[in-house]
Parts: sequence; structure tokens; C-alpha cells
Amino acid sequence: MAAAAGKHQWTKRLFEWHTRLMADSIRVRDVTDDEAAFFTEHGWAHLPRLVDPAHVTLLEDRAKEHLAERTRSRRTLVDQAFGQSRDIADGDPLFHALAHSPALGRGATRLLRGVTGVRIQVTNLLIKEPGGGHGATEFHQDFPWMPMDRSAMLTVWLALGDVPADMGSLRFYTGSHRQGILGRSFTRAGDDQLSQHPWLGDLEVSPPLDLAAGDATVHHALTVHGAPANRRDAARLSFTATYFDADALYTGTPYGQTDGLGLVVNRPFDHPRFPVVPHA
Repeated sequence: MAAAAGKHQWTKRLFEWHTRLMADSIRVRDVTDDEAAFFTEHGWAHLPRLVDPAHVTLLEDRAKEHLAERTRSRRTLVDQAFGQSRDIADGDPLFHALAHSPALGRGATRLLRGVTGVRIQVTNLLIKEPGGGHGATEFHQDFPWMPMDRSAMLTVWLALGDVPADMGSLRFYTGSHRQGILGRSFTRAGDDQLSQHPWLGDLEVSPPLDLAAGDATVHHALTVHGAPANRRDAARLSFTATYFDADALYTGTPYGQTDGLGLVVNRPFDHPRFPVVPHA
């Protein structure tokens, strides 16, 4: 028993040391004033070269290893739109260092306006396979499922390789983040935000974006977004990190990620699953 505990502590220290070493090598730039202003107005923004492209090559290789081991389920509409490897930063030092990057913490805190800090809600590796392997991602909001008492939340979507628009880069309904919670979608075929709220068609849709490796998009959790199917021969690979207001309170809404964690209703998300990201 003591030997097992000692091995666990050694493994933990090795992980922390490796994470610090990798964090020192990650080069993430800060969000600019123009990007912050654009995000506030539109609910999304394009962040070219957010991560040094030279560093993204290593991230791409690691992503391919993890995604090769994923469960290839097609049971839900989400599974049919893309494959994923959730909470990737919990076990991989490289993605852990990226998600906890102070530059990303500063950027998320700045973009959400009025928050003093952010927590990580989830990290993910996403793959959209070509040739009918995955279909389009239906237009939806991220927030309607969440157990937080406020919607100050955003997702950074990082291209791990070049993602031309016809490979399935995200599209956004500009200004839709100002329309409040529009309800859940992705619950049955054809029931996306446009079928529920046809008036969204009056809003401007973001242009098709050609992303280079290391480019990112960022969108508010209330921004209606989706993606077309991958029309290229290669798989679309991306890393996502979702951040939310560090002062948000738990509502008790049933949600697979938070059920059973012992969180207290009307109290902050003070739990190791939702660490506060340094942003000094």
C-alpha cells in the first residue's frame, strides 16, 4: 500500500515537472485591443498565429496519438458531427501546459469583460473526418446545457494543422451572443438553432475562414455557431479550451461533468476539475 502511494506521488511530481518544462516552451501571444473589441461586438474573433506554428507541430502529433485511441461511437448527433477526446489536458502535460498558459488566461479574462479571472470548464481534442466520416456540425449555442449561474464563458478553438474553410472551420452568427439563451439543440436531427429561430437568418454569418496551423477562433458560449462537413481528403484536427467566470456559482442543473462532484448550489466551482488559470 505504501509502495503504491509512493509511486503515485512520484508520478504526480514527474507530471508536474514535465508540465512546467513544457509550459516554459509554449509560445502563446496576447489578445490585441482590436481583437477584444471585435469579440465584444460580434461574439467571435479570429486570432491568427495565437500559438507559435513551430510548437503546433508537436501538438498535432500528440493529438493524433490520443485520437487514435478514442471510442468511435456514432450514437449521438454530436458523435456524427465530430470525434473527440475530452479532458485531454488532465492527462497530457503538453495540452495541460497550453490550457493553463497565462496568455490564454489573460485573453479569456479580457475578452469576457468584467470578470476578474477564469476557470477551465473543459479541454478537448476534436477530429472531423473526411469522406462522410463525419457530417456538418449543426448550429447551436454552448451555454444552454451548462450548470453555471452566468453566461460569461468562451471557447478557444485552435487549428492543429492547416484548416481551409472547406475542411470544416467554424462559422458564427454575428451578434447572436446578444440574444440570450436560445435553447438546446443537437437533440434530434434537423433541430438546429436556425430551425428553432428562423429570424437568425437575418443576422450576418461570419465569412468562411482559412486557418493556418496555430491560428484560432474564439467564440462566446451564447454565440450560435456550427461547421460544414469536411470536404478535403485529410482529417480536421483541433484543440479546444473552454473558460468561464471564476466567480460563477453552481446551479445544480444536472450535467454529466459536474454530477457527483459534491459541488454546492450557489457556491463557486472550487474543485480540482475547474482550476483557476493564472493570468498575471
